[in-house]
Amino acid sequence: MHRITLLIKPDSDACRAVRRVIELVVTPHVPAVIEEIDITRDPALLEKYQDRVPVVLIDGNEKFTGTVDPDKLAQLFYDELGEKLIGFN
Repeated sequence: MHRITLLIKPDSDACRAVRRVIELVVTPHVPAVIEEIDITRDPALLEKYQDRVPVVLIDGNEKFTGTVDPDKLAQLFYDELGEKLIGFN
């Protein structure tokens, strides 16, 4: 199962939009847990990501900042040949 972590600010339209893209593109096809972390509750995260949210980490690796390209997001979950969803049985 994949872990998708969203670094967000609570009242951000961009953060809500990115979550919606992930819900439409990934979760219907790939086993994944989505976790949201409010950077305003952690001074270190706020300092590091203040002007960059939303930030999307997939399995601990930063993949997107600000927006998410749905096609590039989907490609992250396919094997090298683009035939099989990774993590999908």
